[in-house]
Amino acid sequence: MACVNSQQPSYVVDWPRPLPEVQAALQRAFASGDWGRYAGQECEQLATLLANMHGNQDVHLCSSGTLAVELALRGLGVNAGDEVVLAAYDFPGNFRAIEAIGALPVLVDIQPDGWSYAPEQLERAISPQTVAIIVSHLHGNVAPIAELCATAHRAGVRVVEDACQMPGGSIGGRALGTFGDASVLSFGGSKLLTAGRGGAVLSHDPLVMQRIRVFAERGNDAFALSELQAAVLPCQLERLALDNQIRHARANYLRSLLIDVAAIRFSSLPDNSLPSYYKFGFRLNADPQQSEMTTARQQLLNRFDERKIPIGAGFRGFVQRSRRRCRAVSDLIEARRAASDTLLLHHPVLLCPANVIEELAMAIRACF
Repeated sequence: MACVNSQQPSYVVDWPRPLPEVQAALQRAFASGDWGRYAGQECEQLATLLANMHGNQDVHLCSSGTLAVELALRGLGVNAGDEVVLAAYDFPGNFRAIEAIGALPVLVDIQPDGWSYAPEQLERAISPQTVAIIVSHLHGNVAPIAELCATAHRAGVRVVEDACQMPGGSIGGRALGTFGDASVLSFGGSKLLTAGRGGAVLSHDPLVMQRIRVFAERGNDAFALSELQAAVLPCQLERLALDNQIRHARANYLRSLLIDVAAIRFSSLPDNSLPSYYKFGFRLNADPQQSEMTTARQQLLNRFDERKIPIGAGFRGFVQRSRRRCRAVSDLIEARRAASDTLLLHHPVLLCPANVIEELAMAIRACF
């Protein structure tokens, strides 16, 4: 990992990495001519590798993780007028994907110790109009995906598992992205697996994939991943498991170095989970008015920025969305708090040596 320049702190790290394997893959795609083809061996190879990694599911590559969510919903048979449940704190594109179909987002509150919702919250949200739910693994926190799938399936509701932040993560030894009726991945420029842009939908259900292919077909695949983008991902997949182990160890070390900082708190993880840290999330440990917390967080972010610490704010969530656009199951207290107190460390530093993590922890402490 290389810092931006010698004037920067050692915890300021470039991403994507300048991997020689990526350069070689691009040269290979150029030499074969696949870089300019609609279809070639690069996308085929990538789809095969992703399928092998995710329980031999069928794989549909596409232009972004955000679009992958919409395609997954369409593949699961969501139509205009249907309801789709998601957390009131989530990536904004997931809300918009539901709206793009003409369906109604149904907001449920998140758990106090994470950024996902619990099965009992889902039970209260499901109505006769509910067709699907979206479950996102966010900020290094693994959602209770098996329990949520069981709850949804008992009600005849399908599940989209959003693993865009968790490629290669697992729970109980089972890969994330294999629990949902359809699952999605992202290859955006800041992601752990990056092609600048891109995504994928995975499913064991042939009808789901057929619906996706029919929707995407506009004379050709209108939302395709290019051969050149696909070319750079297999070599990154080869490194993913080891990189995730390093990130997991560094995140645990950073947590141990900051655990006594009274102003912040960390989410809990199941003992049998191995997250893949696209973001390392934590929360400000106070409970004033939301506006006061937002102001306090911004002041803290300003101090982080002065020290070039790669920590930013979390999502805004959907608690302020008009009730003409969505249905809320409760007052969404925890989602409101998360929108004002979540802090996110960007992942590149988590591949650095332990001494860099120590330097980062000292810099963070100095901001409180």
